[in-house]
Amino acid sequence: MSKQEPDQLLGGNERYSRQIRFGPIGRGGQRRLSEAAVLIVGVGALGASIAQHMVRAGVGSVRIVDRDYVEISNLQRQVLFDEDDAREALPKAVAAAAKLKRINSEVRVEAYAADVTAASAPGFAAGVDLVLDGTDNAPTRLLLSDLCYRLGIPFLYGGATAASGMSGIFIPGETACLRCLIGGEDGGSTETCDTAGVISPTVDFVASLQAAEALKWLTGNQEAVRRTWLTAELWPFRIRELRMPPPDADCPVCGKHQFRQTAGENAEKDVDSGSSEPDAGSAAVVLCGRDTVQVTMAGKPDMLKLEARLSQMSCRVERNPYLLRAELPDSGIRLVIFPDGRVLVQGTSDLEEAVRLCNAYMPVAPSGCCKEEEVDSDG
Repeated sequence: MSKQEPDQLLGGNERYSRQIRFGPIGRGGQRRLSEAAVLIVGVGALGASIAQHMVRAGVGSVRIVDRDYVEISNLQRQVLFDEDDAREALPKAVAAAAKLKRINSEVRVEAYAADVTAASAPGFAAGVDLVLDGTDNAPTRLLLSDLCYRLGIPFLYGGATAASGMSGIFIPGETACLRCLIGGEDGGSTETCDTAGVISPTVDFVASLQAAEALKWLTGNQEAVRRTWLTAELWPFRIRELRMPPPDADCPVCGKHQFRQTAGENAEKDVDSGSSEPDAGSAAVVLCGRDTVQVTMAGKPDMLKLEARLSQMSCRVERNPYLLRAELPDSGIRLVIFPDGRVLVQGTSDLEEAVRLCNAYMPVAPSGCCKEEEVDSDG
């Protein structure tokens, strides 16, 4: 294939030459990509794959948010991380952003090691053209779907467990919302990657479906977007597609447009600061299948003082610029503490026990509990 002259390529840049030669995208589509912004919530398995597709394609601004950190068990399927990231226990958002910026320095990558809640979600979604799902639980997905319908932003869903995957795009005003398809916060698959496992080709398959639809939408090829709910089984192989239903006239979200006011509705949000106050309804949640409880403390900890306190209490403590890990003595429990006040209590799925431990080791922890989060696919 003969090379085009540099001035025939967008911005004289060879980077996107093969993508520009693809007729449906061309120079105009590439220009639209360079002006687009996307939000990817969760940069574990699905989110990491989606993010690298968006960055390699030249999407102008890619905003990533994730509440977790890299562990060795992630490396089998989470393509942006390596053994050094796991050894250093880097937040996934931080580690992913470092890799993405090395892939394409022309793209603006915004990374937030934070939880997406009713209070913080509107700020994270501000100014984006598309929200891509890389999460691992139904409550967060429903929160994002509801928010997208309120803001008029398409929501691109994806899920992967074992050798099964599914994907669909929810378009405000055109399709029903996610809540119509899966019901309440306990909706979706009862299996998780922790119970059924997952193979990395499943993740790549679903992420590629999401990325392809994202490129169609962002390049102005909305008529080519797949309007189906696709489920796939890779082992043995079979695919099923069902046309996405229209908005349900009786649904408060996609039909009646009656959106619940979020905790952050009237609060000033500064996404660039990465700061957000936890909403009162998420003091503690069980991350199902992970033997982990996330506890949100009443205030932001002084990490240096907390490190000294935990060391004096015979904990084995490790700290990096982003988090602090403490192995509690003679318990098999680990506390992973983030500067925003979140604590992952690893080694228990008991809400009361997790909160009790946080109160014992960190006196600013809350005394109340919340609900169990149903993890239904890999993140």
